[in-house]
Amino acid sequence: MELILDTNFVIAMEREAKRKAPAGAHAFLASHAADSFQITFTIAGELACGRSAQPAVEWQRLCQPFPVIPWSMDVSWRYGEIFRHLQSSGGLIGTNDLWIAATALVHGLPVVTNNVTEFRRVPGLQVFSY
Repeated sequence: MELILDTNFVIAMEREAKRKAPAGAHAFLASHAADSFQITFTIAGELACGRSAQPAVEWQRLCQPFPVIPWSMDVSWRYGEIFRHLQSSGGLIGTNDLWIAATALVHGLPVVTNNVTEFRRVPGLQVFSY
């Protein structure tokens, strides 16, 4: 199975590694050893914002293990569909999470996150917590 790792997962994985204290993120990886993991263009951008990702070589190191799913016109259209639906139901989620959800739906991939409450508002999106 292919899975998208949310920004908070990649950060948790990095923190666990730095502390040499495997926890939830590493346990999830171990229990999904046969799966492959990806990130979206939005997640790569969010990771670039972090102070621990500076200089750029550190950001590249964080992103390098994961193929990055790029933006597309289909992703933009799905973003709009999700936005309209969530806005009309009063359950709008963050802009970056909308991009991640749209990318996941276009590619038919689940999202692994600890931000389950927001992502589960998106109809049809499969969400795994860790």
